[in-house]
Amino acid sequence: MPTASTARRMFELLEPICLVTYLADEPNEELAALGHRTYWDGYFASRAAPLGRVPAEVVHAAFYSFAEGEAARHIPGAWETVAPEVSRAAWQRGSVTALRRILGEELAGSPGLVRAADLTTKAATSAPTDGRVMYAAMRTLPVPSDPLDRLWHSATMLREHRGDGHVAALLGAQIGGTEAHILSALDMDIYPAESFGRVHHLPRARLAAVMAGLRERGLVDGEGRFTDAGRETKRRIEALTDELAAPPYSALSAAELAELQDALDPITSRLVAAGSP
Repeated sequence: MPTASTARRMFELLEPICLVTYLADEPNEELAALGHRTYWDGYFASRAAPLGRVPAEVVHAAFYSFAEGEAARHIPGAWETVAPEVSRAAWQRGSVTALRRILGEELAGSPGLVRAADLTTKAATSAPTDGRVMYAAMRTLPVPSDPLDRLWHSATMLREHRGDGHVAALLGAQIGGTEAHILSALDMDIYPAESFGRVHHLPRARLAAVMAGLRERGLVDGEGRFTDAGRETKRRIEALTDELAAPPYSALSAAELAELQDALDPITSRLVAAGSP
């Protein structure tokens, strides 16, 4: 059986492939060309597209970590501008274009990448969907035939699988979505945590209430820094997230898992060097 440490290692190898979607210009340019006015219009329209035309409340529940009302600022309005499936295709197309540019044709078309795509897809299409809303939605989409496209698609599928498990871990620890961002900011040594880019735009009263709640629970101190209990809570959440992210890799033999990690290593290294940490 794959372990939590296996899941953590695979997260480290696959996450840079997914981060290209959020850090590179090409995906945003593709979405802007469709008529999306802002980055977040395109983000919500594309990432939520596999769920179908659900209400904003469903998107908020599935995404979990956004503040109340943020999904509703984009859903369903962004889908009225551009059909969900069109946004999703543009997002994926731009992401793969960015990957190809960063990796270069030699690495993007290498036998190692083809093998990485095959094994990542084997893992990504093999896990149970029970309780995994975003992952289950992704499983309904066709798997691309192009190897680089397939690698991005399957890495993203595994990211959503992990994200579903992370939401479960947060709920089990009674950590809300905005609170989760505060804990992540402190874990990254961002201080004050309220300055973190994912929450800094929220109303001051809202952030003050979140910090007060964490302080009352003993997770942050009077200066808004981690307490020992806060660090331990964050550690437990991450450990459970890793544990819940392990099932997809049961589909791979030990030899296949080692082969996949070896094949992904030069891909990840190139992406990290280019700024996809």
